[in-house]
Amino acid sequence: MTKSERTPMLPQADKVGWSASVNGRAISKSVESNAVLLDVLRDYVGTLGVKRGCDMGTCGCCAVLVDGVPRLSCLTHAQEVDGADITTVEGLAEGAHLAPLQETFTTYGGSQCGFCTPGFLVVAEALLQSNDNPTDEEIKSAIEGNLCRCTGYQPIVDSIRAAAEILRTGEALCDSTQPQSDPHPGFKGD
Repeated sequence: MTKSERTPMLPQADKVGWSASVNGRAISKSVESNAVLLDVLRDYVGTLGVKRGCDMGTCGCCAVLVDGVPRLSCLTHAQEVDGADITTVEGLAEGAHLAPLQETFTTYGGSQCGFCTPGFLVVAEALLQSNDNPTDEEIKSAIEGNLCRCTGYQPIVDSIRAAAEILRTGEALCDSTQPQSDPHPGFKGD
């Protein structure tokens, strides 16, 4: 029996160089010339917090910040953002400790099953970077492109409002001046 070579049905895309700063880390990879940012971030960079939801730009699960602006990574060609500064949900935390938004989402029930949470956190971060005292209407407007099937949205709005308060006042949810938790023993940090 002879081994036959598999013939692809579609032509394969050429590989091209791609580089960006992802969560503060310089990344350089060789990727397919037609790759979408979502696939590059998950498959080549390993930022699995970026979720594949609809692949049509309607759910917001794949939202990332590109140079501080929310973008749907499922609709963004990686080559469009070559050289950009990209922040995923993993880049919001401060080392092993949650960022205020992440903390309030856990405290106020902003995440239920959690699948949509990374997209909500990223767009909320963009909102709070530009407006540290948003109204509920401004919060709702900022998250209107994100879908959640679990929370009914009010806990998400409450979470973002509470995070804005923490960022404005500098007062954490708890009274302790110490971190609320120690890093997981396997955490290596950057």
